[in-house]
Amino acid sequence: MSSRRIRALALAAAALVATTALAACGKDDDKASASGDASTIRLGYFPNITHAPALVGVNKGFYQDALGSTKLETKTFNAGGDALTALLSGAIDATYIGPNPAINGWAQTHGQGLKIIAGSTSGGAGLVVQPTVTGVQDLKGKKVATPQLGNTQDVALRAWLKDQGLTTNTEGGGDVSITPQANSAILQGFAQGSLAGAWVPEPYLSQLVLQSKGKLLVDEKTLWPQGQFVTTQLVVTQTFLKKYPDTVKKLLQGQLKSIDYIAGNKADAQAAANAQLASLSGKPLKDNVLTAAFGDMSFTNDPVAASLYTGAQHAEAVGLLKSVDLKGIYDLGPLNSLLAAGGKPAVSDAAPAS
Repeated sequence: MSSRRIRALALAAAALVATTALAACGKDDDKASASGDASTIRLGYFPNITHAPALVGVNKGFYQDALGSTKLETKTFNAGGDALTALLSGAIDATYIGPNPAINGWAQTHGQGLKIIAGSTSGGAGLVVQPTVTGVQDLKGKKVATPQLGNTQDVALRAWLKDQGLTTNTEGGGDVSITPQANSAILQGFAQGSLAGAWVPEPYLSQLVLQSKGKLLVDEKTLWPQGQFVTTQLVVTQTFLKKYPDTVKKLLQGQLKSIDYIAGNKADAQAAANAQLASLSGKPLKDNVLTAAFGDMSFTNDPVAASLYTGAQHAEAVGLLKSVDLKGIYDLGPLNSLLAAGGKPAVSDAAPAS
């Protein structure tokens, strides 16, 4: 992680810890607000198909309907580091985010900053390379991109290359030069041939394959048990969760409605997600990209917790994370109560069996 990013997170973490300490002193205020709703909730998400539950839920009004009198405000981000900084600085209250930024936020705030309250998406990421690349050894001495230093795809790429016996570092050196950059820049660089490959989420993965003649060298699903790994999950600040538990539960109701809608209304859900992307970027995805991207993922309230714990180990192994105790990072109580009320099975926060 860059020194600039670490300083920003450290400042945000210090501010959040101080805020949490003040809140602990004002227990009467906490009790008074615990039964009420927030006037506004500020939700972050990305203009990626891996964030389809958010795209669909915002576009169809599922969140706002569930929130009732609480106003929903949204903000979009390119990658997890930016969303995490906004969350820890108090600019947003909740966000959809990948597992590794959530782990970073937990570590930076010593377990005080956030809670993971639901899953959202599994799958939808991998390494796309130029047609001339036939195997991992062809990447030696080449540039490969990720959306951001320390984000979920960045950790996945570094861990995979390490397993293949290739070195990397955070300055872009080593056997393979990893160059984190915005997804839009990745699309351009790959099309121009300046990048040998990129480990990206959907829809960028499908765009590189279908529009720039890229080749999928690694489908990340093949690296995980049963092909299941968390790509996106919903997190909230502990301050907001403690003060407005009813509002958080209503936000979760909006997500449940969105995921159910995606499962039962495939074509309409894809159209809604594409319409939301168009409103954010000014340009919808092509139909073949949209279909391929949706087919590459599953949308689930299950956080696939075992993969998060393994992802933390990967981040440690490649030098992007110090050892951290993740006990308590999940609060799935509100979600499981809603699932039970709907006759659905509970989800688990269990770590993988050792």
